[in-house]
Amino acid sequence: MATADIGFDLKAAKHDAARRISRKRMLAFGVPALVLAYLVYVAFAFDIPGLASRARMDNAQILLADMISHKVHVTRDNRVGRTTVAIEGENKGTYADDQWPDWIARQGRATVITLENEHLVRFDPDAVRFDIPGYGLLEIVQDRSGISMDTPEGPLPDWINASSSRVTVTLPEGRLTVTKTRAEVFRYFGGWELFFFTLDSPFHDKSWGELATLAFSGDAVRQGQSNLSAMTSDFWNNAMWRHRDVAWAIFETILMAFLGTMGGAIVALPLAFAAAKNFAPALPVRFGVRRVFDFLRGVDGLIWTIILSRAFGPGPLTGSLAILFTDTGTFGKLFSEALENVDQKQIDGLRSTGANTVQRNRFGVIPQIAPVIISQVLYYLESNTRSATVIGAIVGGGIGLLLTQAIQTQKDWEEVTYYIVLTLLMVSMMDMLSGWLRSKLIGGR
Repeated sequence: MATADIGFDLKAAKHDAARRISRKRMLAFGVPALVLAYLVYVAFAFDIPGLASRARMDNAQILLADMISHKVHVTRDNRVGRTTVAIEGENKGTYADDQWPDWIARQGRATVITLENEHLVRFDPDAVRFDIPGYGLLEIVQDRSGISMDTPEGPLPDWINASSSRVTVTLPEGRLTVTKTRAEVFRYFGGWELFFFTLDSPFHDKSWGELATLAFSGDAVRQGQSNLSAMTSDFWNNAMWRHRDVAWAIFETILMAFLGTMGGAIVALPLAFAAAKNFAPALPVRFGVRRVFDFLRGVDGLIWTIILSRAFGPGPLTGSLAILFTDTGTFGKLFSEALENVDQKQIDGLRSTGANTVQRNRFGVIPQIAPVIISQVLYYLESNTRSATVIGAIVGGGIGLLLTQAIQTQKDWEEVTYYIVLTLLMVSMMDMLSGWLRSKLIGGR
């Protein structure tokens, strides 16, 4: 009988083990299969194959070139009969007529533009001509009825885009765009031109050695001002890169993050006592305060930004309030959970000495939760510095506004790169600062 019982138990155990193994096998293969099926669905739902077919690598190359280099525009406007040369096509970067670069020359009424690898563009009175080695001569005639183009025999290559109203030739050496009223050549050069000094500055186009010599020279370039002071002024007031405005925008972004984060922590700390079980025994009070925290953090910061900008108007203060609202809800939850985990023995010890409620909280509770509070506040300060960039784009303040304006123009992508680099540096600096403060205030190795 005992042997039969033992055999029966072994059979049941084997059956149970097989069932468990089968379930685990189903989970091991079933879950990845479901994930794979979902990813396949997402691929077709978002038309990822179609996105790949619509991708324009030529536009991507142009965008990349715009981000790490600058363009010199040579433009002939047929309406006024004038040819201008400008960096990035801006008036603030326009060369004087007698100071054109040496690769642009006048020949009578014509303008000759020499690009790399012997590519030659001529703005003649009767036509625009582009001599392309290895392909031949393009002749583009502009008139009121439209544009006509003579090309070498054979099909048009893919780097020529032509219609009756516009012709675009895109080559590594440069770009030519011709419409009914104007012709424009873009030539790329590496680096961010005029980043330090604009064309009207006496320090433009000077080497670092020449600038160092001028900085400590007794011969003043500007009357009544030292050369070092003049250099600083010309850099700070650069009309194209607007370093002074950018520095103020960075300050506004950090200020938004600081006011919002610290304001949220100050508001959340006393409310957290009312949401903690061991400090607010009344259930209705705890329930009400916790629902307020849920509401504040349940609405995304960008939604608060839109609502508050409608109520108070745009500006950095509105961005600070949006961060404050969201962080009050987040800090309230985190602080209340920290309060519920304090050591009651320290509080009881203070109570035995006759300490009142305020004294017990000040000397028995706050020292216990201070490391948690400081760590969380510093982390959110670092995170909100990044978020303030996006919020600033909505409320019209900080570096986010300048970044949005630069993107919307779709012209000076090197400025977009500049603002992104500054944002990354700002966030990195805040990360290092918060780490240093955390080690000093909380302690650490």
